[in-house]
Amino acid sequence: MGVWRRRVVVVFKDPPTGSVSSVTAEVTSSMFSRSVNISRSSFRLNCSLSQLNRLSSTALQRKHHFLRATFKTSHHSPCHSFYTPSFVLSSRCFSQSPPSMDLKTVLEVLEQLAPLSLAESWDNVGLLVEPSKQRPVKTILLTNDLTADVMDEAEAMTCDLIVSYHPPLFRPFKRLVQKDWKQQLAIRAIESGIAVFSPHTSWDSVKDGLNDWLIEGVGRGQVSVLKQAHCSGYQKHRLEFTARNEEELNNILKDIKTENNETFQYNILRTEQEAQHVILTCSSSELTPAVQAILNSATASQSLNITQVQQPPLLGCGQGRHAVLDEPMSTASALQRVKKHLGLPYLRLALGNQKTLDSVVKSVAVCAGSGASVLQGVKADLYITGEMSHHEVLDAVSKGTSVILSDHSNSERGFLPVFKERLAARLPDSVSVIISQKDRDPLQVM
Repeated sequence: MGVWRRRVVVVFKDPPTGSVSSVTAEVTSSMFSRSVNISRSSFRLNCSLSQLNRLSSTALQRKHHFLRATFKTSHHSPCHSFYTPSFVLSSRCFSQSPPSMDLKTVLEVLEQLAPLSLAESWDNVGLLVEPSKQRPVKTILLTNDLTADVMDEAEAMTCDLIVSYHPPLFRPFKRLVQKDWKQQLAIRAIESGIAVFSPHTSWDSVKDGLNDWLIEGVGRGQVSVLKQAHCSGYQKHRLEFTARNEEELNNILKDIKTENNETFQYNILRTEQEAQHVILTCSSSELTPAVQAILNSATASQSLNITQVQQPPLLGCGQGRHAVLDEPMSTASALQRVKKHLGLPYLRLALGNQKTLDSVVKSVAVCAGSGASVLQGVKADLYITGEMSHHEVLDAVSKGTSVILSDHSNSERGFLPVFKERLAARLPDSVSVIISQKDRDPLQVM
């Protein structure tokens, strides 16, 4: 039986991106094991692991989750004529099983998708429940609200992490007891080893997040942020004062450095009378000692002026959205589009003063959840939010603005499938991302 050569194609697939690459290598009969069992029209090839790895040492080092090798060969020899059917070598032969992820790594992915620094200062976001015994995260359950029914669902599927849009733990408490339903959920999560994470207003604020998704339901247009988010970091303050001379200024700066070891920046502008006008920038932690040092100087204290330095804006991030529509439409058409987008058979509508269902809508303002505080004073033909109080609706209507209300969580829940796709694309196939089937708005129309 003569020596034969065959080509082997190894296909590498990256699940998060869907990209596929392949490596082709030549396989000779010497690369297979000692025996070749021949039956009527096919034979089975037993490959040597160490030699098969020579196909592509570079490719095998790549972090891919799946590895498939397909062999097709036909062989003719003076003794035998046969065809080898294609078959698949399991990745287990020469690569590890899909990697698991620990909680810390999953939290890093969640932070990348919506940084918690974008959340409102009053909000309670991030990891709210952390199990004492860490285990690989294999199942993630997405829900808008963590209720007893959702917790039952999570326990039944042996969930490892619950991502609840609304934080189930919001107000501080001094004890964990069974009298309060939210404390019951926290206790159950701890006992079941389930971590609980809440993104809340970080999803609202992030670019292409919940509010961008909500306004897309009406139509395309020129979109802007209603309440702009700014870069996170230490809050800075600007102090302006005048020192009588260089000696007085040096004493003030010396006192500031003595009280606080942190660095600060200052500029000096000299005047004809040797007095020196100073502009000093410091962080919040440096503010008190800096002010105290300046107040110790009679001249400088009389001229002291303090202003807060505004952080640069994060473009596209913030609470609420406003859109000037590319294609204006009637109020009735806008209503139907929002119904379809939210997957609801009904919506509540308050027509603006002197407006009808045929009135043209050129501009729209939205805020997921309870949006009255964000929408207040915004000029738009139509407001879309989950809920507003009776008097807040009356105020908007009196200004000629129509209002669409969906009920609180109905304005948010439809974003879960969008986020599921984004999260799953960043996780290995060993992690399942599931949307809760028990999660629903508590208010139902009968």
